[in-house]
Amino acid sequence: MDRRDFLKSTAAVAVAASGAEGLVQAAERVRTALPEEETGQLLASAPMLQNFAETSIGVAFTVNALANGYVLIGEKPDLSEARKILCGGYRLADIDERVIHVRVTGLRPATRYYYRIGADRIHYGGGYDMKILGNEEDSRVYSFVTAGKKLKGSSFCVINDTHDRWNAIGPVLDKVAAISPSCVVWNGDASNTEEKLEDQLRIFLEHPLERKDYAAEIPYLFCPGNHDSRGRANRHLERVWMYRQPEERNVRDWDLGRNFAVRMGDIAMIGLDTAEDKLDTNPIFAGLFKSEEYRQAQTAWLQEALKRPEIAGAPFLVAFCHIPLFDDGPDHNPGDVAPADYDPKYTTDYAYWQRTCSRMWGPLLHKAGCQALIVGHLHRYRVYEPAPGRCWTQIVGGGPQMNDVGYPTVIEGRVDGGKLKITAHNVFSGKVQGELEFEKRKK
Repeated sequence: MDRRDFLKSTAAVAVAASGAEGLVQAAERVRTALPEEETGQLLASAPMLQNFAETSIGVAFTVNALANGYVLIGEKPDLSEARKILCGGYRLADIDERVIHVRVTGLRPATRYYYRIGADRIHYGGGYDMKILGNEEDSRVYSFVTAGKKLKGSSFCVINDTHDRWNAIGPVLDKVAAISPSCVVWNGDASNTEEKLEDQLRIFLEHPLERKDYAAEIPYLFCPGNHDSRGRANRHLERVWMYRQPEERNVRDWDLGRNFAVRMGDIAMIGLDTAEDKLDTNPIFAGLFKSEEYRQAQTAWLQEALKRPEIAGAPFLVAFCHIPLFDDGPDHNPGDVAPADYDPKYTTDYAYWQRTCSRMWGPLLHKAGCQALIVGHLHRYRVYEPAPGRCWTQIVGGGPQMNDVGYPTVIEGRVDGGKLKITAHNVFSGKVQGELEFEKRKK
């Protein structure tokens, strides 16, 4: 669909499309006459739902000029009782010339919400010289369902290692759309090494595919991979993938805004960040990475997250991270070879798996009865069965190559007949690559 067909530039058109008479007074402004250079299309992308949760959701989208973005959201399709949520925090509404983040809180679990995005074009000439020049709203009303224990028919999909490869990402997103899960976990290495904001926008919000609204109604969670922290722009990934609001995190966990512990029907979902596949002491990073203490902080978070009633009481527990926590290859680098990752007995100078994270997180996941750990990084689909001291099955997603070796996968999880069924779809061949089934965990 051409973007101009679904983005309308006047409040009048938006009202006609929704029939929401009450919004005229509460949320909409008539566009003012502007100089020609300021009348171009303001909204530049469809919305993306980020950080799926029980009582909150993030909505991100892009604009083409300095703007204050917002979301109109409510439980009625016509938005007649919608709230207007401005971007930014408590004290100030944010203004930005490219990226708008709106964090919507105070939602009800397992509830369908309807929403529309919009933005006010801002003139800013200084601290005492600012005004709204006009307004633009998306003509389309989108919807999504929040997470929660009472969510019926819940399911998830996992994609990983897309690496900005559009010939692979297109079919992957088409498969996700066909499955239509409750949420998607993007399990790392969406990026390569991104130096500019525009590169990040292309990957997440303004990609060149026909399916512009891929995440407008299917919420996404994100477990960053090692490549997602490489490059000047990726050091500030929060510019395109927002953190949860401060009130949604403990003070101790301030910098863990992407870790998640979410209850989705019968499934408890845990998201972790394995960080770099090289040591902080590797000279290539010039002492500018701090993965070790980051992993330690997540260990404290994980220990408490697994004890939360909605997580501990779930029949099924699935964890997600980018780098595997187990590998049985004797020549596969475990990621803890000091000081610079190299040892002649290993085939690579980067981590095949993360022994450090395994020692920190593995016992906690085992004690909690985690049934499946879904990872990526290796660009090859494979399955590692449980073993003594490791009750979880490790499922490794595929890669970004459209061939019969490093093919992309969409890993689908769904509760059916009282069991968790995980299906690995081979996106290259269009066939099912593997199927696993899990009984409810013992309390």
